[in-house]
Amino acid sequence: MSQLLSDRIQYSAIVDRPRLVLPAGARMVVWLIVNIEHWSIANAMPRTVLSPPMGQPLQPDLPNWAWHEYGMRVGFWRIFDALNQRNIVPTLATNGIVCTSYPRVAEAGLEKGWEMMGHGFIQGPMHKLPNQLESIEQTVDAIKKFSGKPPVGWESPGLTENNETIDCLSRAGIEYVADWVLDDQPTWIQASPKPVLSVPYTVELNDIPMMLLQNNRGEEMFLRGVDHFERLWSESASIPRVMAISVHPYVTGAPHRIPYFEKLLDYIQKKDGVLIQTGEWISNWYRDQVPAPQ
Repeated sequence: MSQLLSDRIQYSAIVDRPRLVLPAGARMVVWLIVNIEHWSIANAMPRTVLSPPMGQPLQPDLPNWAWHEYGMRVGFWRIFDALNQRNIVPTLATNGIVCTSYPRVAEAGLEKGWEMMGHGFIQGPMHKLPNQLESIEQTVDAIKKFSGKPPVGWESPGLTENNETIDCLSRAGIEYVADWVLDDQPTWIQASPKPVLSVPYTVELNDIPMMLLQNNRGEEMFLRGVDHFERLWSESASIPRVMAISVHPYVTGAPHRIPYFEKLLDYIQKKDGVLIQTGEWISNWYRDQVPAPQ
């Protein structure tokens, strides 16, 4: 029987750990994740903003496909400008197929030195794939061919994993994942052939649950983001913390939401002792101080 996912990590109270040290006297790290995805109009949509008339599902689902398409055509460029104007290098969580279906978007991030992180080959749950390892390797190969470098990080679509996923990721050479939203610091996950590092991700400062599931106004990104940030910044005086902010072009890239994302970035950049780095940087920083268990 496959090992339970919950058995792959050891419980660790954050107050009991050896102190981590950040460079240049910093006390916390923030990383930004921009998710770019390919939604096939031939399939059911990964998410919907508009229910079908009289509750009758329809395919092709034009309005919901077009809602996402707006993000790739327009919304992405608002996020792109917001980050570049502030000299912020984020992590680009990308479906492998995006390298060929939306090359203009992927090229823009690559030209600015954004980290490319695997996010499945095409948007859909990992546990529904007939062969997870094959799909992961297909994604790794697509990103390597496009960027010249295989991704070292991975975010499963919808954070979906089953008991096989983490081993498949390890076999494919993935070094860190963003699926395990269980800590404010990285932690090692047992996997075969070698452990994989969990870099703190978020469902709290993620625009999907915040805006689409909880139905908040756009200003919630700024209000919640500031409260979240200030608490971690205060606590990081004694225990360094990692904060993630995850956005999608079709959500945060909307005209009524992007100003609050920009305000949050400005607020964070004004605070002393804060580094804004990529997931790969965080992974390397942590493993230098806490090597993988044997």
